[in-house]
Amino acid sequence: MIDDAQIPRKGPQRSGSARSVDSASRVVASKVKFTGLGADLINHEVDYGPEPELNLADSAYRAIEEMICTLELQPGARVSESSLAKRLGIGRTPVREALQLLSRDGLVVVLRRHGVLVSEIDVRTQLRIIEVRRALESLMVRLAAERATEEEIAQFAKIAAAIYAAVDANDDLAFVRLDSQLNELLARACGNRFASGSMSLMTPLSRRFWYRNYKSAGDMMLGARLHAEIADAIARRKPDEAEQAVKRLLDYIEDFSRKTLDR
Repeated sequence: MIDDAQIPRKGPQRSGSARSVDSASRVVASKVKFTGLGADLINHEVDYGPEPELNLADSAYRAIEEMICTLELQPGARVSESSLAKRLGIGRTPVREALQLLSRDGLVVVLRRHGVLVSEIDVRTQLRIIEVRRALESLMVRLAAERATEEEIAQFAKIAAAIYAAVDANDDLAFVRLDSQLNELLARACGNRFASGSMSLMTPLSRRFWYRNYKSAGDMMLGARLHAEIADAIARRKPDEAEQAVKRLLDYIEDFSRKTLDR
């Protein structure tokens, strides 16, 4: 019987990438560059190896998703295909395809003949997501610790080190990007496309919620370290430790989310 762990896995197709100040070059490039403390780790060492070149729709998704998750496009903002295409320096067709994916992910609402609205942030939605993540993410980290290739194990170790470097530099944007890389790597390494497909629908919403509220209700350094602990446990092939690290992370995220209700 063949399971997903035996099926060759492709590189990531979607997730956050680079800042919109260089939007046009970001759509062409598939790698993110950082500066400052930890830049060597972040820029050069976390290497997924050969992967297919992203098409324009995938690249547009990455660019727009990051604008939304980092609140460059604010909740409730009205955007259009033409304005985004101009901002990214590409045609409207890949932007339209990207917006369809973002609508599926709950990040935008497509209004027929009235453009596109960036979805609002809802703490109750975040709490429901956490309920599902507790079961799903625990499964995924256990599978990754058991199934990951040696190359993927090395990548988990490098991402853990890069997250610690981002914490030391107090670089929240670098952490958001590394979190996206960690999610992509976990999705590949767990070897279960059904689990990773379900998780991909939740992570952008969770990332945006965190980015919006962490300065007033959370602790960026603690949250980042908890992510690094997950990556480190997988890198050491310790499924029990990885699962416990997930529990600590989600306990923190739930506590942090509930604090936003009191503000």
